[in-house]
Amino acid sequence: MATPYDIDHLAEVASTQDAASQRRSASGRATLVIADRQTSGRGRSGRVWLEPDTAMYSSLALARPWPHDRLTLLPLATAIAVRRVLVALAGVAVDLKWPNDLLRADRKLGGILVEASGDDVVIGCGVNLTWSRPPSFAIAVHDDPAEAVAARELASGWVNELLGILDAGPDAWPRSEYVDACATLGSQVAWDGGTGLASSIDGSGGLVVETSAGTETVVAGDVHLRGGL
Repeated sequence: MATPYDIDHLAEVASTQDAASQRRSASGRATLVIADRQTSGRGRSGRVWLEPDTAMYSSLALARPWPHDRLTLLPLATAIAVRRVLVALAGVAVDLKWPNDLLRADRKLGGILVEASGDDVVIGCGVNLTWSRPPSFAIAVHDDPAEAVAARELASGWVNELLGILDAGPDAWPRSEYVDACATLGSQVAWDGGTGLASSIDGSGGLVVETSAGTETVVAGDVHLRGGL
């Protein structure tokens, strides 16, 4: 069955974000770029993505699907889409760290990066598939490389799940599903504006935090779980 987007699977690319954006600009069509290796990948705030043994590097470039003031929901909606597919394909338990990270056993399994430019959005996702000697804070989908899920299947799976969420509209994003999977809730967090107990996710995707001065909703900036994550 034809997909509503082009797929370009590359052996190596500098950045799937840049490659997807360039291909979308050239064709005018939504484009999914998948790469087996990424040489100049980046995470939030320009952070470098560490290189596991094998990984799924993927980015979807498309026309802005929701109004600009609802784009803060895209990382959360994408996290739900990726989590669904990882559970279905690999059978692994995946938790979510607000707003951009995927966790397995309290260690980072993958990350999401959303970049908007004009009327276009590029949604990227990287997932560690295998990693024989990961750093202490990271983990892969499988310990045994022979069991590793295929990168292309995982990438097209999360995109198809996400497109279904996007079609439903921003008011129908699966907030309760995100809340149930969010490891940040119930934890002490710190951000540029203070500290407090993360208690909920609001309808716009903001992190609701109980502080000594009252309730505050964090909508941007880095949030750190006390204790390391």
